[in-house]
Amino acid sequence: MLDICLLGTGGMMPLPYRWLTALMLRFEGHQLLIDCGEGTQITARKQGISFKPIDVICFTHYHADHISGLPGLLLSMGNAERAEPLLFIGPKGLQRTVNALKSIAPELPFPLEFHELTEREEDITVKGMQIHAFRVNHNVVCYGYSVSIPRAGKFQVEQAKALGLPVQLWNPLQKGKTVEWEGNTYTPDMVMGSARKGLKVTYCTDTRPVPAIAHAAADADLFICEGMYGEEDKQSKALEHKHMTFREAASLAREAAPKEMWLTHFSPSMNRPEDYLEEARRIFPRTKLGRDGKKKTLRFPEDEEA
Repeated sequence: MLDICLLGTGGMMPLPYRWLTALMLRFEGHQLLIDCGEGTQITARKQGISFKPIDVICFTHYHADHISGLPGLLLSMGNAERAEPLLFIGPKGLQRTVNALKSIAPELPFPLEFHELTEREEDITVKGMQIHAFRVNHNVVCYGYSVSIPRAGKFQVEQAKALGLPVQLWNPLQKGKTVEWEGNTYTPDMVMGSARKGLKVTYCTDTRPVPAIAHAAADADLFICEGMYGEEDKQSKALEHKHMTFREAASLAREAAPKEMWLTHFSPSMNRPEDYLEEARRIFPRTKLGRDGKKKTLRFPEDEEA
C-alpha cells in the first residue's frame, strides 16, 4: 500500500491556516517528499511523520515557497542521527541550490546525492518506487512527478511444481531472482503470471495546462494538481504568472481520467476555495479540495477485494 499525506497546500506565502506546498509519500518503510515549503516540519509533526526515514526529496522548481523549508528539515534529520544517503531530484541547478541552503546546516552526518533533470521526461527508480519526471510550463524550469508502485504477477504454483522446483526456491523467484537447480537455470518469468495493476500518484503545481500533465496523470489513482485561482476574474493573472485555475485543472483531470483529483497550491488571496469547488466538479466530478494534513492510503486492487 502507498500512504499519501498532503502536508501543505498554500502558494506564495504561508497563512495561519495554510502552510506552503509539500507532499509526503510512504511505501514499505521508505519516504519520498515532493517540495519542502516553509512549515513542512510543523505539518509533518502534526501528522506524526518522522523525518529520519526520508529517502528522496523531489523539487518541482526552486521558488522559495517550494524549497524554503529545506534547511531546517536537514538539521532535524541530522539531529535524528541519520546516516543513510539522501537523494535529491530536481531541475538543473539542484546541487548548487541545495548546497547554498545547506550553508546554515554545514555538518550533516549523512551524504547528499543529486539527480539533476535535463530532459523533458526522465524516469528514476528508488526503493521500489518508479518516479516519472515531466517538464511543465512555468516562468522558470519546472517539473511534475508521477510516482508509481509496480505490481508483479501472481506466483504460478502449478507451473513451479510442473518444473519440479522445490519450495525453497519459490520465494527467490517471486522476488525477481534467477535461481540454479540441478544444473538448470530458472528465471522469474517462468513461474510468474502477467503483471498486475500497480498504484500511481501524479503531482503537479506551478504551470499552465500542457498535454504532458494529462498524459502523466492518465488513469492515476490520485492526481494532485495546482488550483491557484478559483475566481473567474483571475484568468488573466493565471496566464501572466503561468499558474492554473480550478477550471483548467478540472479540464486536465477530465482528459486524464484519474480515480480522484485533489486541488492544491491555493493563492493566499483565495480565503475560501470551497466557494469555487462546484464549478470544477461540473467539469470533473471527482474533484476534491486539498487541505493541510489530508491523507489517503492507496491499496492494490487485490488487497481492496480482500
